[in-house]
Formats: sequence, C-alpha cells, structure tokens
Amino acid sequence: MHPFIMTPAYRHGAETPWGGDALRTVFGKPIPDDTTGESLEISALPGLCSRDAQGRPLDQLLHEGGTALRGTGVGETFPLLVKLIHARVRLSVQVHPNNAYAAIHEKGKLGKTEAWVVLDAAPGAQLVYGLRPGITGEQLAQAAANGPALEDCLRWVTVSPGDALFIPAGTVHAIGEGILLYEIQQSSDLTYRFWDWGWRDAQGNPRALHLKQALDVSDVSLRLSPTRGVSKPVTGGTRVRLIEDQAFTLDRLEVAGSMPLEDSPERFRLITALCGGRIAFSGGMLGFKPGDSMFVPASAKGIDLKCEGALLMAAPGVE
Repeated sequence: MHPFIMTPAYRHGAETPWGGDALRTVFGKPIPDDTTGESLEISALPGLCSRDAQGRPLDQLLHEGGTALRGTGVGETFPLLVKLIHARVRLSVQVHPNNAYAAIHEKGKLGKTEAWVVLDAAPGAQLVYGLRPGITGEQLAQAAANGPALEDCLRWVTVSPGDALFIPAGTVHAIGEGILLYEIQQSSDLTYRFWDWGWRDAQGNPRALHLKQALDVSDVSLRLSPTRGVSKPVTGGTRVRLIEDQAFTLDRLEVAGSMPLEDSPERFRLITALCGGRIAFSGGMLGFKPGDSMFVPASAKGIDLKCEGALLMAAPGVE
C-alpha cells in the first residue's frame, strides 16, 4: 500500500459559530461557509469521515485495508483524528474525559486526549490552558454554578506560531480568538462544556452546558506549558519531538531537501504538510501542498519526504 491524501470533512455554520474563513484563505480549502471552524483532515468519526481521492470514506478503507493499513500494533478501532481549526472568536471553556470515564459513562467511547500546534496567531494572542494555580475542585464547582465566575479560575497563556500544547484528558481549555491551529486527538467526539461566555444564537438560545460531567473529569492539579519540543538532527533535516504520550506521538519534521522515514509495520502515520513538496514511496511519487494531510499506511515502504519546509507527523502512541 502507498500514501494517499485525504479529503476532509467539515464542521461549520451553526455547529461552529466561532469559526471563520482562514481554512480557505490560508490553505485554499473549499470550505462550506465563512463560519467553518474545523477541517477534519483524517477522521473516521461516524458522519464526519474524511475520504480518499476516489471518494471512499476512511472507515471503509480501514475495514478493507486491515493491518496493512493500520499496522500490527494498532487495534481495530481507529485511534486518532487530525484537524485544522480556525477560531474567529474564542471557543467555549471545555474539558474532555479519559478512556476510563468514557467507557463507563459514554457507552464505551474513547476518551479525548489531544494536542495543538499553533500555525498562525496575531501578536499577543491568548488561549485558556488549565486553571490558575491554587484553584481547588471546590472552588471550581462553586464558580461553575455561577457561569461568569468561572472566568476568574482560568489560566490564560500567550501563544505564537510554532507553540505546541499538550492537552491530556481533564485539562480545562479554550482556543482564543484569531488563532489557526493543527490538532491531533484521540478519535472521539466527547466534549463537556463549562462556560460559553454568555453566547446566544440568533433566536436567543444558549448552547448546552455539561457541568456535572465537566466537574467529574476536570483535573485541577494539571500544570502545563507550551513547548517547542526536543530537536534531533536526522538525514535531510531535523526531527522535533513535540509530544510523546500513550495516545499519540507528534513530530515536527523540518525537511531540507529529502528526508527518508523508517519503515513502520507496527503503526500508520499521519502527515500534515505546512509546505509544498512530494512524498516518494516504493513504486511512485505523490505531490502535496500546504494544508494537505496524508495517510501513510503501516505497510508503505521506501518513504522519502522531498520539500523545503515543515510537516507535522502523528502516529499511535507508545506505552
């Protein structure tokens, strides 16, 4: 099997009232409207599957491809989801459950650990990344019961392009306005909303909050900071390990001409291009442009990235 580019599914309109048009203006994607918040680049979520060039949904490809596509070390449930996200205005304050909580309370679904890489942001752009030091579970519960009071519990951090943020399940978070980012996450649609800044739709209706679940899963002890990763020189450039977790690994590949990748029969890889170039493989070559996301099957051999610039590469995690 050889690498292939995926055509994304989109979340837009009333689903993402906070979205904008940067997925079109930056990456040239044919978004459905000017409030398109998410491009699900590589997704097997029901109803939101990405597709190959022939229009076949990823869930079908996974069923047909088996271990040749997934790898010998990956179970039958597809574990990952890649998104590009544009926040025109800030998102709701939210938190995600872990696998154990989701298995019990969400009919066996996966939990949701994720990570972001900031691709574009205005100077001084901020997002919510956890809670202020010293906030207790009791204080969080009291504040959550009085919506606006929750804002005093939040920890805002300033971010700039290139920052990576690891968001394990239980982290209270919110993307700030004017930020374009890449997201790798577990393949899950579970989000518990704490607070939505008082937002209401054109009919005056707020979006639902999920306070009990959000309080159940929030980890007030988490203290995390943006990272630029750990760099390692490799043939053809630099490999920067941004995130290493049981859920996934995430690398930034800084390619200067031609970077070969090792064969990986145990697990697939998901590559999102931030530059244009070509990916060579045994038997062929595939061109890509900025914003393209490629599925590299576990059985693909002779992978060689040919470009001048950066790519993000995610894979199932390590124990």
